[in-house]
Amino acid sequence: MIIYKSEAEIEMMRKSSQIVARILSELREMIRPGLETRELDSYAEDRARQLGAVPAFKGYRGYPASLCVSVNEEIVHGIPSSRRLQEGDIVSLDFGVIYEGFYGDAALTVPVGQVSNLARKLIEVAERAFYRGLEELKIGNRLSDVSAAIQQEVEGAGFSVIRAFVGHGIGRNLHEEPQLPNFGLPGHGPRLKKGLTLAIEPMIAAGHWEVEVLNDGWTAVTRDRSLSAHYEHTVALTDRGVEILSLDSRVEGHGTGRSANA
Repeated sequence: MIIYKSEAEIEMMRKSSQIVARILSELREMIRPGLETRELDSYAEDRARQLGAVPAFKGYRGYPASLCVSVNEEIVHGIPSSRRLQEGDIVSLDFGVIYEGFYGDAALTVPVGQVSNLARKLIEVAERAFYRGLEELKIGNRLSDVSAAIQQEVEGAGFSVIRAFVGHGIGRNLHEEPQLPNFGLPGHGPRLKKGLTLAIEPMIAAGHWEVEVLNDGWTAVTRDRSLSAHYEHTVALTDRGVEILSLDSRVEGHGTGRSANA
């Protein structure tokens, strides 16, 4: 069952999502060759607690860290470790918090120093696909309209959409209904209504979309070991349009993150 949110609940989600946005912006600035991925995790957890929030991922279904750090062919759920980032890597940072009972969740993929043209394009397309999907998040549209738009953008650029993992509803729980695949035909699924809150998260690959999970039981990689990128925001559908709750309002120039059609 989809749980539609009131204005007051969306305001609480805005607060939790802004904490996520702030921490991800700070993590982005830390990225450099030689940095151990566990340093990013430690920073994210400490900062969340400083800001009055609880890291959402640590202990969730047994996940051992606060931040998912996925490098190169790693799609999602990479576990921070003593691994050092290298020049030319791309690294996906996925982070969530709980603040006063509500979740925020977002992700971005960052280049480490100078990266290949393919890697840079992959990062750009993941972000572009998110915004293309967002254009279809309108009251009265169908949920799969968002999915289809994301797939079209990604495949039109020559990349593939990961199918084993999907976006999701979010609110008082990290994962709520509905599930939101990043692929599919338009015109299917529930009609979009005011109060819908989603984590929209294109996960894409430079090669094939098939996935393999490593022996740690968490880290998902592309089976062909091609590069992968991930981009995610928590969003809300309101009478004013769609709002990106997890854009960093301090640096993005978007105020509270309301999109152009709001």
